[in-house]
Amino acid sequence: MTTTSASSRERALAVSAAAVRGQSQALVALSHSLHAEPETAMLEYRSAAKIAGVAEGAGFDVTIGVADLPTAVVATYGTGDLVIALCAEYDALPGIGHACGHNVNGAASVGAALGLAAVADLVGITVKLIGTPAEEDIGGKALLLDAGVFDDVAAALMVHAAGEDSVGGSSLAVGAWDVVYRGEPAHAALAPWEGVNALDAVTLARTAVGLLRQQLPPGTMVHDVVLGGGDAVNVIPDTARARYELRARTSEDLARSRDRIRACLEAAALATGARLELTPHGADFGDLRQDDFLTRAYAGAVRALGREPVDRRGDVMASTDMGNVSHVLPALHPTIGYDTGGAHHHTAPFAEFGVSPGADRAVLDAATALAHVGVALATDPVQRGRCLRLLADRRATAESRT
Repeated sequence: MTTTSASSRERALAVSAAAVRGQSQALVALSHSLHAEPETAMLEYRSAAKIAGVAEGAGFDVTIGVADLPTAVVATYGTGDLVIALCAEYDALPGIGHACGHNVNGAASVGAALGLAAVADLVGITVKLIGTPAEEDIGGKALLLDAGVFDDVAAALMVHAAGEDSVGGSSLAVGAWDVVYRGEPAHAALAPWEGVNALDAVTLARTAVGLLRQQLPPGTMVHDVVLGGGDAVNVIPDTARARYELRARTSEDLARSRDRIRACLEAAALATGARLELTPHGADFGDLRQDDFLTRAYAGAVRALGREPVDRRGDVMASTDMGNVSHVLPALHPTIGYDTGGAHHHTAPFAEFGVSPGADRAVLDAATALAHVGVALATDPVQRGRCLRLLADRRATAESRT
């Protein structure tokens, strides 16, 4: 699209909104179907197929299984030089299903992709729907980013289900380790001195980390869970397993604090004589840095739909692999609200509200608002040019490194 007029922009806004309305039953059905069959990280085969099926039915070119992730999806429509990505999440949590609202997130992104596809030729864009698995675990977006799936993307958009409408919030950077201590077994009564107690190593590690918490920077948190520490009380445990997760306000703080956590884990091995095995669990998540123009455009779009988002700039949410994307290209990750009875994310009560009338409205409003953000970007010559220049700079930098 080389020229932009107010009338063509208004037409694109109207057409994209009408396209979402025309698919409202299918989008709500998609959200409900994802909710009814929750699948956890890297096992989202049915969910990925559902996302892909809707996109294929709308004329998108669809691929399931991308970047060695069998449940990742890429669906494209259009030929414009401005590639706008919609990130669709659909993984659930073990035992409690869609307790983070990813059925709403995923259906909303699909709806936005359909809305933008209806105006792709009019506003000169390529719509790229990216199904991103394992956000709750190993970070599908981070892995897809590293694999080059976002290399042609000028801006990436999505929303997240929540108990309120908000814009501008950040998130904590996060990284995790799988921890294994290996010792030596022995009879706990006859010859305990001949054993090396791996469970003792876990106990010392948890104590050391607990003492370290006082010296960690503000906003830095450590979570851990013991996954195994022996099978019989009269046998010195020779293997103990845990997982440690570290969160910080920035990726830089995450890196600094990680060294101190590692020292605690190593000290426990030294004190007990156990051997320590540390394996990164998935990708690190960067802190979320939302694009100002995209945020303002989204806020205006949802206000036009009767919503009043809270400005959360300066506030920090939990963590998201959309943070990694936001470090590389302009990104949008607001929250879309509906009544959750006061329940918080990652709880079973929150999941129960995921197919409520409020959640269904959230799917459609978010889809419409995201589509309107895409139209706003495509039809604003200054912002379109900015995103294309940033994309060109990324490509030039990548080429210089090869």
